Amino acid sequence: MTALRKLGSSDLEVFPLALGGNVFGWTADQDTSFAVLDAYTAAGGNFVDTADSYSAWVDGNSGGESETVLGKWLAARGNRDDVVLATKVSQHPEYPGLSAANIRAAADASLRRLGTDHIDLYYTHFDKPEVPVEEIIGALDELVRAGKVRHIAASNISAERLAASLEFSDREGLARYVALQPHYNLVSRDTYEGGLGDLAERTGLAAVPYYALAAGFLTGKYRPGTAVDSPRAGGAAKHLESERGRRVLAALDEIAEAYDAPVATVALAWLAGRPTVAAPIASARTVEQLPALLGVAELNLTEDEAERLTRASA
Repeated sequence: MTALRKLGSSDLEVFPLALGGNVFGWTADQDTSFAVLDAYTAAGGNFVDTADSYSAWVDGNSGGESETVLGKWLAARGNRDDVVLATKVSQHPEYPGLSAANIRAAADASLRRLGTDHIDLYYTHFDKPEVPVEEIIGALDELVRAGKVRHIAASNISAERLAASLEFSDREGLARYVALQPHYNLVSRDTYEGGLGDLAERTGLAAVPYYALAAGFLTGKYRPGTAVDSPRAGGAAKHLESERGRRVLAALDEIAEAYDAPVATVALAWLAGRPTVAAPIASARTVEQLPALLGVAELNLTEDEAERLTRASA
């Protein structure tokens, strides 16, 4: 049985891989989404990440499709209490921004779509610097006090705004962020390491990184002269053009071969072992893509192996 990890200062305990819900209702239809969720939870997974805006960018979608699929799955399986459910506010076309009124309305809309009376972890999806942190934290605290949200977290926020938010929460005795969702992986380290990562470590925040596999590049399927059929292929393939990207792939290949493990598993294991990281986020469009992701729960890199990857990605 895989050991669960404590999420920062919260009482939440999570599987070391968060299942990304961005594909539900987009590249995975409802039946496929149910199958992926079933396989993830059957393997011991309990941490599912979505957002109210997934997948508003698709023609014909209005946002909230992922939450709706998740809500139907939770109802069909009757397992709400077994799942740590994370969603986000600020990007839904009908509920944009982080004003207090919008946070309240967006949370209620998410709860309806998810078919639940509470959200375990509620993120501000993208910070809105024009809104005072006092207003944002005040509105989130209301949701916690009302029992609609258990814990709050932030994504896509500067170190300065995060520090101000934490200071306000501490000073006023209000709900306090317990986690941070940064863009962080082997080929994008400066998006977290430094000011933001140091602040998270000092203040006891857990990191739950997105783009953990660099839009698929760190699965190893992108190679010179190879075409990949994926909506994200352009963004992932660009890493092949950099010396760092090629160095990272070479190091991943060596370590993956030694373990007879998928490249993606090794990339996730490096990330899961970084300071503050509780669980990387990765999504699967099919059940067949899941084993490489779930393998992170069993693969512990040696210090030397982790350091080789850290050097290659510098």
